Amino acid sequence: MFLKHRDSNDLVEVTHLADLFDPCVSQVRGRFHSGEELQDEDAFAKAALVFPSGEALPACWRDANYRR
Repeated sequence: MFLKHRDSNDLVEVTHLADLFDPCVSQVRGRFHSGEELQDEDAFAKAALVFPSGEALPACWRDANYRR
């Protein structure tokens, strides 16, 4: 899945989707998708990621207590 890094506007390929959907995990593993070379995997804070359209990630992916 591709998301956009809020600060740089570069696409990030999320490589561990289970961490993205888990609200108890604050970071996900992925790599920037820019240039022709495959980038090294890195950790990205969920707070720094949005959908390519600019929409924020759902609260149920970010906050374990989102129903309160």
